[in-house]
Amino acid sequence: MHKIAIISGSVRTGRQSHYVAEYFNNYIKENKLADSEILDLMEYNFPIFDERLSKMPSPPEQLLSFSKKIQDANIVIIVYPEYNGGYSASIKNAIDLLYNEWHHKPIGLVSVSSGNFGGVNATSLLQTVLVKIKALPVATFPVPNVQDNFGENGKAMNKEASDKRASSFMKELLWFADSVNKMK
Repeated sequence: MHKIAIISGSVRTGRQSHYVAEYFNNYIKENKLADSEILDLMEYNFPIFDERLSKMPSPPEQLLSFSKKIQDANIVIIVYPEYNGGYSASIKNAIDLLYNEWHHKPIGLVSVSSGNFGGVNATSLLQTVLVKIKALPVATFPVPNVQDNFGENGKAMNKEASDKRASSFMKELLWFADSVNKMK
């Protein structure tokens, strides 16, 4: 069975993108698609890193645990808000902490916005970063007007429409993960 790490990438008070991370975790479990876990960057409360994990002389256990969870997952879904046309600093910090862990990892990008465009600018920028570190950003799921579409505990306001979109998104990610596994 696949292992999916869902990174919840906002650390702001009042964040709404976390509801979308919860939605995906619930959706994956309800449909028995994989083992999934939310890696909540708010809970990790990482400092701003001045070096990659692989170059740290004695990294804390929390960083080693995060690294292992990314390494062990054969799919990573990154849920992130768009702030001022870009993605959150907490996402960049967490991505740059690691390097080899991202190599050939299928990534699903879930951009969240309170506006009409669903974070498309942030997605474009994040795709460039992920390709540079040899990750495979293969599927996108933009969420416009998050406040109207998702609520606490991952509740989709229009579950049928959200599930239909999530089904296509997950099929793409699972196909890539199967393809990557066959090549190993």
